[in-house]
Amino acid sequence: MTWKQVFTSSVGKKLVMGFTGIFLVLFLIVHVGLNACIWAAAYDPADQGQMFNKAAHFMGSNVLPRILEIGLFAGFFLHIFQGYLLTLENRKKRSTGYAVAYADGSKWYSRSMAILGTLLLMFLVMHIYHFWTPSRLGGIGTVQPLEEVFYNGVKHHNLYAEMRDVFVGNTLIVALYVLACGSLAYHLLHGFQSAFKTIGIHNKKISGLINSVGVGFSIIVPLLFALMPLSFYFGWIK
Repeated sequence: MTWKQVFTSSVGKKLVMGFTGIFLVLFLIVHVGLNACIWAAAYDPADQGQMFNKAAHFMGSNVLPRILEIGLFAGFFLHIFQGYLLTLENRKKRSTGYAVAYADGSKWYSRSMAILGTLLLMFLVMHIYHFWTPSRLGGIGTVQPLEEVFYNGVKHHNLYAEMRDVFVGNTLIVALYVLACGSLAYHLLHGFQSAFKTIGIHNKKISGLINSVGVGFSIIVPLLFALMPLSFYFGWIK
């Protein structure tokens, strides 16, 4: 398969969707693990977001994570773009599909990947506006810089305080974040196992394991993400 076919043929588009999907799953693992550091403040009142801010500082100030960040944006773009193209192609063929053809009786979320993906895209724009933009572009135009704190003489962005400002008392924003986490859960319920099938990993021995891991991942990761804004909103962490 040529590079042109990778991005233009139906099979190539599905492979791009599969590989970028797996890459984004790996990103979610890192992201949820890093963000979970906010709960250190629940066990140690003196923490005040220090563990989370240090972890975020590491990811934002080192060369390798910044290079991977470029790859992440490219992965998001390819996954979204190819997903919409496949949806249009499938509609023209009078079939529904994401990476594999669906049989009769398929789950509603399997047939609604484009809708769920669109909701996640809208959430992504909001999430970037709330956190990535002030962290990377603070002080440019109307974007306000983040509050700064010092740990051992090293300046850090206080993203913990930014999370508190975004979520505390903001019912609509918290509701939108929780709704997005629900969309992510259903998107992953189909997308996780579909990504592995697309790249050819679907033999009998491993398919059951992939499906089980996929279901667990689709529940646990979105649930943890949803608990983060809820933790600030309900005052479980301060």
